[in-house]
Amino acid sequence: MILSTPGITSRERRLHQIMFEDRDYEKVENVGLGRLEDQRLRPHVTLLNIEKDYTVITMRAKDRPKLLFDIVCTLTDMDYIVFHGMVSTGKMESLQEFYIRHVDGLPISSEAERERVIQCLEAAIERRASEGLELELLAEDRVGLLADITRIFRENSVNIKRAEISTKGGKARDIFHVTDVTGNPVDMKIIDSIRQQIGQVKLQVKPDLILSANTPQETKIGYILSNLFKARTFQNLKLIRSYS
Repeated sequence: MILSTPGITSRERRLHQIMFEDRDYEKVENVGLGRLEDQRLRPHVTLLNIEKDYTVITMRAKDRPKLLFDIVCTLTDMDYIVFHGMVSTGKMESLQEFYIRHVDGLPISSEAERERVIQCLEAAIERRASEGLELELLAEDRVGLLADITRIFRENSVNIKRAEISTKGGKARDIFHVTDVTGNPVDMKIIDSIRQQIGQVKLQVKPDLILSANTPQETKIGYILSNLFKARTFQNLKLIRSYS
């Protein structure tokens, strides 16, 4: 298991928290963002309560880098603790199973909460699998940079469908794939307006490029887990919270 430094990981974690607070999981469902070409590999999430007061979450999805990281971050943001888990990958597909409880010690008890957990997990799975207009942001790293950028996107009705966050030598290099609220490409006039609002930050548009699935070697952002687990199990997964 390879962990990035706490300072770097916190930017990736912070982006998860901002998007969760912005209820981006509702936007994914409402406008149909993140559709995968192969419908058989679209994320499928099921929940089942068992004895000993656990809720078992089973997820099947197209395998990709940082899939496990995104799922555990989402559960952590929703105040759930993972007590036991299993990850199996093969043929471009990932099967993940988690035994969870809420921080209050109880399993999921209501249908509304069950639906919300499924919705949030599916959004987390599809968030990085989506495409859109690619924006590369270069700036001096500082506290609150991500919050400011996502707020400006939100105020201009721009949805973040995918993001890669990296920092090196005090410089932030963030890449966002974005659409408008209907899932269509963002008007360039809006991009120009965003440039003016963010001030001393370089924002480049790369509409014809698809972000590489590989994490930049020099930053090792996040938890490199998806390539390490091959039908292995783990217990008491609380590392995400310690790096939040």
